[in-house]
Amino acid sequence: MTSTDSKTPWLPPRWFIRTAWRVHRFLYRVGGKRFLREAEPGKGGMLRLIVTGRRTGTERAVILSYVRDGDRLVTLAMNGWGDTPPLWWLNLQANPEATARTVDGTFRVRAREAVGTERDELWRKLNSAEGWGDIEAFAARRRVQTPVVVLDLVGEA
Repeated sequence: MTSTDSKTPWLPPRWFIRTAWRVHRFLYRVGGKRFLREAEPGKGGMLRLIVTGRRTGTERAVILSYVRDGDRLVTLAMNGWGDTPPLWWLNLQANPEATARTVDGTFRVRAREAVGTERDELWRKLNSAEGWGDIEAFAARRRVQTPVVVLDLVGEA
C-alpha cells in the first residue's frame, strides 16, 4: 500500500448497529448501573444520558461513550457514523439541559458543541482514548463534521 492509499474502516450494517443499541438499552434496564463504566485516564467510559424530546417533551435515554475532561463529560454526536445527526443531539440542541448517569452518580448537565481550538483539543483527547478506535478514519467516511459535545456538570440530580 502506498502512502496515498487509505484503508476505510469497516462498519457493520445499519440493522446490526440499531440492534446492538436496542440490546444495550435492554441490558441497562435489567441490570442497571453495572452496564455503565467510569472513564479513566486514557480510557473511555459509558454513561446514560437522559434528554427531553424536542417535539414530545418526554424523557428519552441513550447510552453513550465518553471521556472525562476535568468537570466535563465529552462525547461525539454521531449516528453510527452516518451523516444524519443522532436524535439525542437534536433534542439537546433544542433543550441543552439533561441528566447524565455514570458509575459515580447522577448529574444535571448542560450540553454545548465544542468549537475552534477547544474542539480540536477534545477531538485529540477522544481519538487517543482507548475504546473509541480510530475516530479520524471513521470521521473521514462522513460528509459532515462530527460535533464534539461537551456536557458541563451543573449539579447533582
